[in-house]
Amino acid sequence: MSGKKIGILTGGGDVPGLNVVIKNVVYRSSSDGHEVTGIRLGWKGLIDLNFDDPESVKRYVLPLTRENTRIIDRSGGTFLHTSRTNPSKMKNVPDFLQGENFPSAQTTKNGVTTTTYDMTKRVLSNLEKLDIDHLVAIGGDDTLSYAAVLDKQGFHVTGIPKTMDNDVRNTEYCIGFSTAVTRAKEAIQRQRTTVGSHERVGIFRVFGRDAGYTALYTAYVTSIRCGIPEFKFKLDQMIDLLMTDKRNNPSNYALVILSEGAQWEGYEVKEYGPEDAFGHRHKFSVAEAFSDEIMKRAGVETVVSDLTYDLRSGAPDFLDTLVATTFGTMAYDAITSGKHGSMAAVSEGKFAMVSIPDPKLGPRKVDVEHMYNTDRYRPSYVNKEGLAVFLTHA
Repeated sequence: MSGKKIGILTGGGDVPGLNVVIKNVVYRSSSDGHEVTGIRLGWKGLIDLNFDDPESVKRYVLPLTRENTRIIDRSGGTFLHTSRTNPSKMKNVPDFLQGENFPSAQTTKNGVTTTTYDMTKRVLSNLEKLDIDHLVAIGGDDTLSYAAVLDKQGFHVTGIPKTMDNDVRNTEYCIGFSTAVTRAKEAIQRQRTTVGSHERVGIFRVFGRDAGYTALYTAYVTSIRCGIPEFKFKLDQMIDLLMTDKRNNPSNYALVILSEGAQWEGYEVKEYGPEDAFGHRHKFSVAEAFSDEIMKRAGVETVVSDLTYDLRSGAPDFLDTLVATTFGTMAYDAITSGKHGSMAAVSEGKFAMVSIPDPKLGPRKVDVEHMYNTDRYRPSYVNKEGLAVFLTHA
């Protein structure tokens, strides 16, 4: 393989470590005589790119070189910017494409019928015009779900998993997870003085719509209780445990962390706003709802902290930098070896190339039986000997 052109894009939410991957792919490629083209704003860039409009090309296409990527790994976010776009189910066709025939489908939800359009032929057309031979897609389960679709259409794609939720299937680790947990831990440790000074219950909310890994691992390293989407806890039992923690604490306070998708028996997650490209809506804060219940049932004041966006901001920590660098190298090696449809991953504690996950399977979930104590609403700390760091059981 010589003189090939590699495309790269980032989709979904940003996390620390994305720029590390981008830089590493660019440096490896340029050393071997290949070109790298950055697609800005994720899958959106491959739909809205209009070669008849120079401003559109300037907005969505960015040739990547050693010079313009030299220092990007020192900061967080994504140098290429991002969007939540699903080309398979676009609600609107760009104005300049009106009149073209794209496959459509209708779905009805809550009495509302929506028409969506499959823009895959547009994506493939723009990739061909860009002369891209192989695409590197960096994203979570939503972004990678379309990468799998594109690879099945015959265009070569390699995936790299990133999400602070750590819920992409076929891998035990996703870029962004370590930094998120590290930041959550630091924030909680800092707030102990405030919560303790007022003798309150501190309630922390973190991302985790479908999976509770971020809340669970943060609880693990801060020794506090947690609620996760995979298990509905008993409200009275959780409050009783927190009140016991509070009484037994010399500073008379207690702490708990909740995933955004956490629930207790009798409570349903409330949503608001329009659906995004993958059918997700914003969730009202479960932490605020839980705070109301504590004050009503126990008469205790609370401090509610939303740690969500702060955890994905800024530069990556050591582990995310290490994994991102390695994943970028693995993706490049897969491309130069003629492989496609694969994803860089950690499997049984080892770096591995695996299949891009089947979109139908959805996100990876916490193994409640082995990872979560359903009586104490804490992470399980037992039977870890012999396991790889992020494995749940043998």
